[in-house]
Amino acid sequence: MTVDFVLKKMPSLRIASIKWKSPYSDARVRKRFEEVEKWAKARGLKTGRWVFREPAERVFDAGIEIRGKARSQGRVKVQTLPAATVASVIFDPNAVAPRVVYHGLADWLRWQRKSKEIRSVGAYRELYSGNPWRDQKAWARTEIQYVVRK
Repeated sequence: MTVDFVLKKMPSLRIASIKWKSPYSDARVRKRFEEVEKWAKARGLKTGRWVFREPAERVFDAGIEIRGKARSQGRVKVQTLPAATVASVIFDPNAVAPRVVYHGLADWLRWQRKSKEIRSVGAYRELYSGNPWRDQKAWARTEIQYVVRK
């Protein structure tokens, strides 16, 4: 499998999400995604990409892109992630360990900053085309993005 890093423009994403603060836990991430999925389904919203973010240290956000009219309700908040330039990589976690990809992308970004191709690196996010626990194709095309400033 080939893994390559690219800089690209990412359109804005309107997501419904649940944010929490605690140590990382796969079980908690999955539970939050399922809560958002259930919330969107109950409102008859069309859904798109699944987005996992860490906008601050030990603060996590599990969201699903939504299409249609919706308002924040309870723990589920509707927000728009602004359009941005991102450093992106798509890979299959079954073929390449995510920690290798994260380290490789972080190192590549460090060199991009040194060569003045970018000015700064922001938070990361993981994107999936669907539920990565039930959809093998979504899992096999995991995308990691870091928001960057040129």
